[in-house]
Amino acid sequence: QRRLVESGGGSVQDGGSLRLSCVASGYTYGLACMAWFREIPGKEREGLAVSDSDGNTRYADAVEGRATVDRDAAKTTLYLQINSLSPEDSAMYYCAANSAYCVLGLGQTLYPDWGQGTQVTVSS
Repeated sequence: QRRLVESGGGSVQDGGSLRLSCVASGYTYGLACMAWFREIPGKEREGLAVSDSDGNTRYADAVEGRATVDRDAAKTTLYLQINSLSPEDSAMYYCAANSAYCVLGLGQTLYPDWGQGTQVTVSS
């Protein structure tokens, strides 16, 4: 059974940093595309960063320049390092995956598989 499990969320002070992790399991034929999204209550889920299996990446304007997305050597763990966090970054952060193809897109409809999320709270 395919599964995505996020970790690394928590509470952090304004200006701080976090490194989120997403461990994938059950993907027998690899993971073409893995991405990070976040959701603030009352708002639409927002794509933040995506990585394909070759290491190509794309970032949303909201995190461009202060975030880094990468995978481990086995390509089964996705990381998201975010710096210069502000209270506006407080949200539930989700990992998503598409095992078949990758267009480096940030739309949630591109990803059939989702984790349960990890909460990030930034206090001022």
